Amino acid sequence: MIRKEIKEELLKKQDKEYRDFQIKLIPTVKKESMIGVRTPIIKAYAKELYSRDDIDVFLNDLPHQYFDENQLHAFIISNIKDYDKCINEVNKFLPYIDNWATCDQLSPTIFKKNKDKLLKEIDKWLEDKHIYTRRFAIELLMSHYLDESFDINYANYISDIKSDEYYLKMMIAWYFSFALVKKYDEVIGIIEAKKMDKWVQNKTIQKAVESYRITDDKKAYLKTLKIK
Repeated sequence: MIRKEIKEELLKKQDKEYRDFQIKLIPTVKKESMIGVRTPIIKAYAKELYSRDDIDVFLNDLPHQYFDENQLHAFIISNIKDYDKCINEVNKFLPYIDNWATCDQLSPTIFKKNKDKLLKEIDKWLEDKHIYTRRFAIELLMSHYLDESFDINYANYISDIKSDEYYLKMMIAWYFSFALVKKYDEVIGIIEAKKMDKWVQNKTIQKAVESYRITDDKKAYLKTLKIK
């Protein structure tokens, strides 16, 4: 059975030192669920498994026992070349994501070629109650829609999100720090209005100021917009 085979293979690839590092880095995941397989190794294994005729057995075996299985799952989905199949697998998997690392590793390459269709899914994911589904949606807007596809309505929507969840707030801050790099003139009004809560506003400015792609004069101005 492929499920047993994958678990055994992941355990063979275990790096205990790396596992201990991950346990500290991803505190929302139970330490007993971490095997400790390094990301490049999981990526390579995902490419190897992707073409297997029985891979759907693993993809349908949710929830997984191990964090590393979730990582592998995310990388396998990211390799799917058919858009509709990819969306179907993403929607099945999202409710089971329980940490920022797996959420951020889920990055299907096929999405780049289907940005118009993808927006319908993003609209749905933004409204979801699951923290990592919403984080995923914002990450997609950051990765794919801060270019000629930029829409200020999404930036306004994200700025209105209020949450106590650290990993959602951090993604909002990341989004706006990137937006300030790529679409400064369009989003600076949101920062000036101080619409976001204190932590998100200040973290956004901190990350933007750390960027080498923002000029010194803009950095100086952004510092004046911190909420005290």
